[in-house]
Amino acid sequence: MDESVRQAVARAIIAMHENLGDHLTIDDLARSAMFSKFHFTRIFQRTTGLSPGRFLAALRLAEAKRLLVTTRFSVADIGHQVGYNSVGTFSARFSGSVGVAPTRYRQLRGRPDQIRERSGEPGSGSVVRGQLSCPPGTDFGPVFVGLFPARILEGFPARYQILPAPEPFLLSDVPTGCWHVIVHTFGTTRHDGVQRAYTGISGPLSARPGLTGGIADVHVHVRHRFDPPPLLALPDLRELPVRRAIAV
Repeated sequence: MDESVRQAVARAIIAMHENLGDHLTIDDLARSAMFSKFHFTRIFQRTTGLSPGRFLAALRLAEAKRLLVTTRFSVADIGHQVGYNSVGTFSARFSGSVGVAPTRYRQLRGRPDQIRERSGEPGSGSVVRGQLSCPPGTDFGPVFVGLFPARILEGFPARYQILPAPEPFLLSDVPTGCWHVIVHTFGTTRHDGVQRAYTGISGPLSARPGLTGGIADVHVHVRHRFDPPPLLALPDLRELPVRRAIAV
């Protein structure tokens, strides 16, 4: 990726972080990136995998998640702080993206006991399998691997596994549609002992009746500013005991 493009997208993301509660338009973000609106939208989507508007919405909900577990602000106040004038709209968007309502998320301290899969979508019989390619010199704990319709860990996965460590995965009876494999985990670098969040994505890939399976190898990397934040509420992978893969 061209460095000038990276810097432009980075400026826009910084502007998003600094103005989560404000009404930001594509024109505002394009000006912060110092590109025309149309060119900015194209390079942002190419760099992050999401449109500027959807990336901004994800940052707002990620901040709401943080505020719910670290402050005593009311749900209405938190919604207002991240740019929602209606508590009903905020609660609906939060629930759809995170998987639980804001009040329940606060009660759970952001750590649900289980993850629901998408409902009402029968399996196609297709199987998605793949390998995880991880950086050397890093010790990894449990790994979440899920299927999502967009390039963001948001809403309910179509299928998922929690692996005890980076290893081959297999997702069975995938619903008909176009999906992305998204990985989320934590790893500790041996040379400095620092634990960091890691992610990876592969796709899109298609699943349909009569298609026996697909290969979706995933390159896992340290989460960086161009990766959209994970919104789906997951068990704390840093505290899960190491065990055999759990397929739900």
